[in-house]
Amino acid sequence: MKQPPAQAKGIIMKLFTRCLALLGAVSCAAALVIERGDSENGLDFVYPYPVNSYRFVSQRKHFTMSYMDVLPQGTPKGNIVLLHGKNFCGATWNATIKVLVDDGYRVVVPDQVGFCKSTKPSEYQFSLFALAQNTNGLLNSIGITNATIMGHSMGGMISARYALMYPTQTYRLVMVGPLGLENWFSLGVPYQSPDLLYQSELNTTYDSLKSYQQSTYYAGIWLPAYDVWVNMLLSIYQGPLGEHFAWNMAEVTDMVFTQPIIAELPNLKMKSLLIVGHKDNTAIGSKWAPDNVKPLLGHYDVLGKQVSAQIPGCTLVEFPLLGHAPQIQDPDAFHAALLDWLP
Repeated sequence: MKQPPAQAKGIIMKLFTRCLALLGAVSCAAALVIERGDSENGLDFVYPYPVNSYRFVSQRKHFTMSYMDVLPQGTPKGNIVLLHGKNFCGATWNATIKVLVDDGYRVVVPDQVGFCKSTKPSEYQFSLFALAQNTNGLLNSIGITNATIMGHSMGGMISARYALMYPTQTYRLVMVGPLGLENWFSLGVPYQSPDLLYQSELNTTYDSLKSYQQSTYYAGIWLPAYDVWVNMLLSIYQGPLGEHFAWNMAEVTDMVFTQPIIAELPNLKMKSLLIVGHKDNTAIGSKWAPDNVKPLLGHYDVLGKQVSAQIPGCTLVEFPLLGHAPQIQDPDAFHAALLDWLP
């Protein structure tokens, strides 16, 4: 039986409306794909300077290292390379980049493999040697064969390894709250497998990142400005490459735990600067260390003096009231000390 014309028109309008809704949903999905596609290797955080790409092969895989290369204002003084820590990206050096560029330095700031805007491999043998070698390849590709190498936290470990591997290409060395100044396993921290570390990384939240950084990086203090760096990191964990990133971070933690640099630091030949905050209590494995071991770990007020005394030509700068990230917690004091030491 045929529908009356009015009813038929109503049905047609309903079908048309549903088609429009479906097309709208498809368009929204496409927009999300485009938005994610614009993010570079899982991070769409806007960096303070243009981001370049260094493409290379390592361990039979093709990689991209993203980096900023910022030219100096005024008369050039030299090159400085800034290496980020595990919970930061190259962008976190934003204030330091500006200070150094304004003072006449060309500043190169890479994101290491596995981090931020660089490739996040499903498989990679992370080592300080490999990351230092990747960094050296990047620098050589842009014509830099001599630079001051400066790193924070894990980046401090990489910068020290770089200086040991490439002493003739390292003009000076700056280590800011570097990890690896003590051997946690020798102090009684048990080894934990990357599989267990991976499960912990998958459970990362805003609260877990903030709690850790507040207690270690900022000496118990929290300012709204610190949220920028927490949310930047969290966006990678929650993004399309989150599982890859979590696995990379588990492998990196394994690297840091198993490759302390303390025994080799006396072999450094170039002038060096060690910057520590007395409130820094960073120690890999402190979460799973036995109760009788935990009090022995992460005393940077002691480690700074001990380690600097073992390194020929090392200058020690200590900040009694600061934590693991003095360049963020008190940038004016940090940059004043840095510029005072640089030539």
